[in-house]
This record gives sequence, structure tokens and C-alpha cells, in this order.
Amino acid sequence: MTAHPLALAVATLSPSPVVAARQLAEAGVPVFACVPGGKRPLPGSRGFLDATTDRAQIGAWWRRVPDANLAIPTGRVSGVVVVDVDVHGANGFDAFHAARAAGLLPRPLVVVRTPSGGMHLCYPARQSVGQRSWQAAKAGIDFRGDGGYIIAPPSRVRVDGVLRAYEVVELHADATTPVDAARLRDFLDPRPPERTRALRPVWSRGGGVERIASWVGTLMEGERNRGLFWAACRLAEQGLAPADALDVLRSPAEAVGLSEREVVTTVRSAYRTTQPAPTRPASMSGPFVRRDSIRAVPDGRRL
Repeated sequence: MTAHPLALAVATLSPSPVVAARQLAEAGVPVFACVPGGKRPLPGSRGFLDATTDRAQIGAWWRRVPDANLAIPTGRVSGVVVVDVDVHGANGFDAFHAARAAGLLPRPLVVVRTPSGGMHLCYPARQSVGQRSWQAAKAGIDFRGDGGYIIAPPSRVRVDGVLRAYEVVELHADATTPVDAARLRDFLDPRPPERTRALRPVWSRGGGVERIASWVGTLMEGERNRGLFWAACRLAEQGLAPADALDVLRSPAEAVGLSEREVVTTVRSAYRTTQPAPTRPASMSGPFVRRDSIRAVPDGRRL
């Protein structure tokens, strides 16, 4: 499924998030509700795991919280992925212009101006292959794919004490080229080659990672750090690499108010706790090696 650009753009023309939610649902785009003036899912909600096109459920959310914000899960579930150009910390527009000049950002379906002055570039999702969310923090660009979500127009969030709206500024109904998220990430955040790792079963266990990430996005003040630590430990136990755990947990953790530094520190601490560095045997810890520990190798040399 590919979300039609007009279905996404209709949000800006709607008088309120609930009207936009109903119209998007009618177009087949699942939605869910977030707290007024913010990006967190409503208390008691599982966030993007609860996204639906069911009119009765949508009505129930907004009857309970009439001024709730509107959110759309990204990735294959909605048919849209998003390149999020941020202006907090690093100015993402510098990296955006460089990536566009390199041919890595085709024409998007929709361009949304965010309340902070950033930009959401919406592209059709690749249905044949999953594209996980990630963040290139130094470049100021995030990718919202499977396991992520965005706040959609005409929602408003509080920036510097003022409620500001998301607004559609460009529509390209003929745009059909998906963005190559892997190439874009390599361009924005090149990484040294890694040794081949064993397949991680966590990705095939019925969306276990997505459930953990969504739960992190519901944490309340006073439980955020402990909850994030617990979630990172579970991912470590299931074989997820630390860098991948950061990609999965960063967005929902920041959405509930944790800083990037807090997220990185907590995830690293969880991995150190769950996967402590191996210790040397006692017989090898001192300056001398017991003679009976010497063993022969096939060619007659000794270790």
C-alpha cells in the first residue's frame, strides 16, 4: 500500500486533527492519537501498535481527548516513510542539500514544514523490504520507517512556549520513487565495515522490537530512564547490536522527554550490564603463567 499524497495533504485542509484522522482512515491510512501539544501517545495507548482505520476507535480517542494530536505510523503499515530534517543541534538542512545534490533524495510525495522549522519529506514505502527507523544525529536527519511514526498536520506542538502547527507546503502526486534509506544513511553517517554477525532472531519474532519501542514511547516522567534501561537490556539479551538498539529506542525515548545524551548513556549502560566484558582466567591474570598451562600446537611450537 502507498499512501496517496492527497490523503496526506488533506490533513492541512482539515479544521482539526480528528477530522483529518477520519479522512486519512477512509483513505486506508492508519492513525492514532497523541497528547495535546506533544508527540507522546495518549496514556494507556500502545502508540503506533494501536494505529487503526476503524472509525469507532478513532472517535473514542478524540471523544476522550478532544484536542489530541494526530499521528501516522511510518513504514509498510501506512505505505509512507519520512526523511525528517531537524534543526535542533546540527542543522539538518546542510546535510539535506548535500544528499539532494548527490541524487539520494528523489522528489517526495509531500513536504511538511514542522513547528520547529524543520521539514518532513514523505516517500512511498518499499513493500518488498523492511526499512527500519534510524537517526544520523551529527547530520541532523532522522529516517522514520518501520517501527516509527510522525505527527501529522494540522496537529500542533509547543515550541518555546507557543503552539505551532505542522503544514503541508508541497505536493507531488506523480512522485513514485522510493528513497533508498540504506544509501542515504551510509552517505550521512558512514560507518566502518563490521564483521558479519549472526542473524538476529528478534527481528522475526512477531514485531518484538516494535512492541518494546512502542512501550518506551508511553513511559511517564519518573519511570523513563528505568524503563529505557529495561528495554535496552531486553534487546541486548535477544542479540541486537548496541548501535541498532540505539536506532530503535532513540526516537520513542526522545519523544517522552529524554535527551539524546540520556538515551545513549542509558543504552550503553544496559549493554555493559547485560554483556559484561570477558575476564581472563585467574591462572592468566598475573605476570607468570603456570607451567602446566602450556600446551602444544600441531607444528610443535608452544604457546
